[in-house]
Amino acid sequence: MTEANSDMQIRFLAALFISVLVLEASDKPNVIYILADDLGYGDLSHAGGKAATPHCDRLAREGMRFTDSHTTSSVCTPTRYGILTGRYNWRSTLKKSVLWGMSEPLIESHRLTVPGFLRKQGYHTSVVGKWHLGLGWQMLPNGEKRKPKTGGPKGDGWQIDYDKKVTGGPLAIGFDESYIIPASLDMFPYLYLKNDKPTAWANTTKAFHRPGPAAENFDAVNCLIDFARESRAYIASRALSKKPFFLYLPLTSPHTPIVPSKKWQGKSGLSQYGDFLMETDWVVGEVLAELDKQKLTDNTIVIFTADNGCSPQAKIPDLIKKGHKPNADWRGHKADIYEGGHRTPFLVRWPGNVIPGSTSSQTICTSDLLATLADVLDRQGKLPATAGEDSFSFLPALLGKAGKRPLRPFTIHHSINGSFAIRRGPWKLALCPGSGGWSGPKPAAAFKSKTLPLVQLYNLETDPAEKTNLREKYPELVKDLAVLLATAIRNGRTNPGPKQSNEGWPDTFNARVLAEFPELKGK
Repeated sequence: MTEANSDMQIRFLAALFISVLVLEASDKPNVIYILADDLGYGDLSHAGGKAATPHCDRLAREGMRFTDSHTTSSVCTPTRYGILTGRYNWRSTLKKSVLWGMSEPLIESHRLTVPGFLRKQGYHTSVVGKWHLGLGWQMLPNGEKRKPKTGGPKGDGWQIDYDKKVTGGPLAIGFDESYIIPASLDMFPYLYLKNDKPTAWANTTKAFHRPGPAAENFDAVNCLIDFARESRAYIASRALSKKPFFLYLPLTSPHTPIVPSKKWQGKSGLSQYGDFLMETDWVVGEVLAELDKQKLTDNTIVIFTADNGCSPQAKIPDLIKKGHKPNADWRGHKADIYEGGHRTPFLVRWPGNVIPGSTSSQTICTSDLLATLADVLDRQGKLPATAGEDSFSFLPALLGKAGKRPLRPFTIHHSINGSFAIRRGPWKLALCPGSGGWSGPKPAAAFKSKTLPLVQLYNLETDPAEKTNLREKYPELVKDLAVLLATAIRNGRTNPGPKQSNEGWPDTFNARVLAEFPELKGK
């Protein structure tokens, strides 16, 4: 080790020691959680992507990159549920697929969420971006439906009273402020809601893939610009307060419609998807710039990840021909049980605590946010038994104290059609013969196939591409993992604590799977 490197290490350890003392003195860090939409493991330029993403690269350079991070599901709504509750979505009423813009709220008002927990610790909380967890819209009286000013009354939502606040929205589950769109950018109604109230009447028909009611001044191409502005304004406002803050920033990109704004069109040299990636990264840069401007960088944890893998809507084969592999070399993509569906980027910057430019191979999951922040605040033992049932702290990894000891005993994966997989160490058992999603073999054809084995067992350490099914070689391991999955479902939790109840047994197992593994039938 050179004298310069030795001096750098001594200074880092000194800063780490000081940060521990500061934390003990209750100097609570701000937290910003940025969630991209349909952004794959290989999309960022530091991971081999061909579109420039300098701001995410800065996070990787100044923080820690997790190489074995997973979403709780390979699609939108379920992952968002897991992030905010620390609980797998299939324990809720959502057993598969996603919600829509008109869906009822998924998170119960009595459930302790990440923002609700942080509020109890003295935090101010805000969400800016895509909600996609259901809203309780108020309807016009007597079954009335308004006619649009322009376009035919296509889609649903013309019966909503857009002058009234929604119920069951962000403010009902722990957020102090909100500036959101209801669901994905291709799901009506198309408008913003500020603090649970629509900012304008949806009185015209617009089509961002699906035609439906929209506010006249709403345009999908402006969403990232608006979210960046609102995020910077929130950070600036919180800089005037002594209270720590939590900003949850779920973006609409690079999900469909793929609509980079004018400044970014043609910038990547790849495609509109590449341009949209660059604009997504720009929003990250705006957040980092405001933190720098307000001198909040040193006491703010910034997390960047995505809700699932890249979607085939990005035209993945065309991107690969240009050298850009959105999901890297993992098999599958969004919606799938394969790694490409749920293994995503995960970057954490926390100056003075996380070693700059470090990596961790620990298996972590997006449901781990609640337990991790409780650990950061030395409150992990104070979480009620009814909260964060599937959340494990990855703070030891952040502080470089995890070693090779796994932080999670096992992790459960879920696809769009409700197919399950369970991962323990290098071993992954998928309880279906195909992808469980949109790539081949697709579910219907896979279960009809006379050549595909009913379930799939992979060793991700020796076979990361999931090419060699080892179920016939290790039948006892298959049985053991299936029993472990059934027990995890039945116990209502996967972390230590008393058993909890689910909102019904997940009934998405195929009949053939249940015949071979009857323990998965539930009661």
